[in-house]
Amino acid sequence: MTEDIRLAFAHPSERAEASAQTPCDRISLRDYTVEVEIGAFQQERGHLQRVRFNVVVEVSPLGVIDDDVDRILSYDKVTEAIGIELEAERINLLETLAARVAERILLEPQAERVFVRIEKLDRGPFALGVEIVRAKDGETSGEQTHIEAPHPRILYLSNAAIQSEHLTTWIDQMANRDAPLIICVGAPDAQAPQSPNALAQRRIDLLAIEQNAWILASADRRCMVVGTRTELDWAMKNDQICVWAPSKIVLDAVDGPSAASRDAVALVAWFAQEMSAKELLVIGVPAPETSVPSRSVEVNQKVLP
Repeated sequence: MTEDIRLAFAHPSERAEASAQTPCDRISLRDYTVEVEIGAFQQERGHLQRVRFNVVVEVSPLGVIDDDVDRILSYDKVTEAIGIELEAERINLLETLAARVAERILLEPQAERVFVRIEKLDRGPFALGVEIVRAKDGETSGEQTHIEAPHPRILYLSNAAIQSEHLTTWIDQMANRDAPLIICVGAPDAQAPQSPNALAQRRIDLLAIEQNAWILASADRRCMVVGTRTELDWAMKNDQICVWAPSKIVLDAVDGPSAASRDAVALVAWFAQEMSAKELLVIGVPAPETSVPSRSVEVNQKVLP
């Protein structure tokens, strides 16, 4: 038992050696520390904290490598995997980050098994962390199959459009086109509560938009309010009409929108770019400037272009 406890807190390289089934080569990244905004608690939002990574990768032996860097799994691939996952979106859980880093490293042809330990260093006079081990199985040992999420058409509805008698007709027309439909709305006409704190006001404004999303969804049972990228991807692949609830995606974005949350049309323009949308169609207000093809129609226009 004493040895088990010692190994439980040992460096991942020692744990890897102790649990190896066959002799193998290993590369390791020790005490790689970055500053990042991460955490599920409200007090962790808006603040950078130090996070330390220790990673060990078991690799398949290559035989003669001729001192050729292109034939090995470079240490840069490990740090790049960490960087890519940290830049993709704001992450709440160390467990999520560890799993994503491990999965990305295992995409490398030489990688067979990976140990990832991640620790927060600023949550107290101690280190809080997780450690996982992932192995490449038969399904992932070859070339990876990536199913890309479809490119949606995004429909922005002004409050006048939400109240229009043409609402169901517009949704019918957009739902029958050659791409999944995501509907976006702004805040209700009534002013949201006001706060002198900018972060608090941002959340209030985003929640006001989500209230309007639920109002729209209640008007058409085909519409489902969705707030995460995972749910959006699933819905698009399964022909589900979505109404975007923006709080999580906006607050978790590493490079979030520059537009104020009260500027709903500009916020939707940012979202359309993030989703690589085929089209942004705006009803009842002018179309924003965006790299996505965008058009605006009047509220009294029954047939959409």
